[in-house]
Amino acid sequence: MDKKAGYEFIQSTKYKNLEASPQEQGEPKPSLEIPLEKGAEIIDLPKGRDIGEGKVDLSGLVEKRESLRKYADVPLTLEELSFLLWGTQGVKSQTEKQLTKRTVPSAGSRHPFETYLLINNVVGLTPGLYRYLALDHKIARLPGRENINQTLTEACLKQQHVKNSAVTFVWVAVPQRTVWRYSQRGYRYIYLDAGHVCQNLYLLAESINCGVCAIAAFDDDLADQAMGLDGKDLFVIYLASLGRRK
Repeated sequence: MDKKAGYEFIQSTKYKNLEASPQEQGEPKPSLEIPLEKGAEIIDLPKGRDIGEGKVDLSGLVEKRESLRKYADVPLTLEELSFLLWGTQGVKSQTEKQLTKRTVPSAGSRHPFETYLLINNVVGLTPGLYRYLALDHKIARLPGRENINQTLTEACLKQQHVKNSAVTFVWVAVPQRTVWRYSQRGYRYIYLDAGHVCQNLYLLAESINCGVCAIAAFDDDLADQAMGLDGKDLFVIYLASLGRRK
């Protein structure tokens, strides 16, 4: 097995090999949110945390958690979707210094993700591709993605739980947000941050009788193409299908 690529990544992101970061060079901070596509339909969400105000047996959720690939044909409610979005990328506060505190940890509070949603079975929402607007806690239905279920399933190596999910979360990395502060080492942190986000999704889903399957097995180029991303400044980093337990 060729270990060269992995070894070179570890070596080049060690502190002793880092270049000066864009922050150190005086470059401005990247924006907290990428621009919304023209023609997107913005949809209000109910308050995300309201559904989770009851007592939760956290140790029980941790023990129960497992990847689930087969789902009941029962839709999620908009309230449940809002809860899941709030718990995975919800903004708790925003400062004047272009900094957000969210419901998940992130290196330097850089939060380098945009959350996209393949909606298949959510009450009140037309199936298609959506994006979470975390700063305003809204979602936007994106135009021109009529075959997104098929193309994204193909990109995920034809894994049918993508096609049959109530919703599949697609986390898109915006690496410059983290690289701005941490130079090349920021790429390490982006992948760590993705794990924090997905673990929250697993536990939140369990609390509403749903299951999740995290997906790292996907064709990067096909996934980026399906999402309309350049694969460099924006790229798919992680996915997770979700649906109601049978």
